[in-house]
Amino acid sequence: MELLTIRAGGFSATVDGCARDADELWFVSMLGHQQAVRAIWARLVKGEAAYLSETELGGQPVTLAREAWGTWRFSGLRLPSGSAYHGMLVPELAAYAADRRDFLLLARQQDEAAHLHYRFLNRRLDLPLHPSWAEWLWGRGIENGEVETLTSVGVRAFRCRPEPEALREDIGQAVRRGVLSVRADGADDNIELRAA
Repeated sequence: MELLTIRAGGFSATVDGCARDADELWFVSMLGHQQAVRAIWARLVKGEAAYLSETELGGQPVTLAREAWGTWRFSGLRLPSGSAYHGMLVPELAAYAADRRDFLLLARQQDEAAHLHYRFLNRRLDLPLHPSWAEWLWGRGIENGEVETLTSVGVRAFRCRPEPEALREDIGQAVRRGVLSVRADGADDNIELRAA
């Protein structure tokens, strides 16, 4: 796995996970001395730039994503080794229970992204969605630009901006064409339910 270095205010830490879009950070996970990790976190949440690079010097200036400003959560803990500290900065819109319609999807593996996307959509939208549609919903979101892949390290990251009306129309068309269907559970004759 590729590891990066993040520097701010004379402090540096190793980045074992991050998601970014151009010059904005959407997620960052740092390892280092507690003082360094907390100092970088403090500078980022104040709106200052940090430098992200593959080496100890230079790098691209990055700030926390403006769209998530004021909603960042920091969690940190001392690692068993004693001298190492792990800290993560995550925006609220990456939380499953957040109230916003748009969301940040962080997946450890590519193959879990479609299922997580379905869960987040089902929580946020007032549309009848079925778990068996997860792959279709995922592919549709990517194709329509509602799912944007972010540059990431250590995690798969996607910025998701669902459009409920367009999704409602696409689901209706897919059901009418027979692309999407739902099998009734427990039905003796295994009737297929379809939207009119």
